[in-house]
Amino acid sequence: MIHSRGAEVSPEIILATRGAAVLTPPGEGGYIRIVAVKKIQVGQVWKKDDGGESFLVTKVYSEALATFAVLRKAGSETEPPVRVKVSKNGAAASLPGFSYTQESGEF
Repeated sequence: MIHSRGAEVSPEIILATRGAAVLTPPGEGGYIRIVAVKKIQVGQVWKKDDGGESFLVTKVYSEALATFAVLRKAGSETEPPVRVKVSKNGAAASLPGFSYTQESGEF
């Protein structure tokens, strides 16, 4: 597939940049499955990209034209919550700077 800037890019890379995750299930090295997080929900666990700490979604709310998620570090009741603006790309949703735990295979 040719990207709009003329470079050749695989469909998996294009989907990954649009909020979809590219997963290779264990034991199936040649099989790629595309999974998108359609909705940020209370109770989901996300990992911070730059530190690897796990965060729990405790609240999701809309404010004007944006949606925000409130995250609390797992196992730390004393630290203040983190407010993150939900990024939406088509039908997929993500939290910038965080990875959904199912994407990494870690719980």
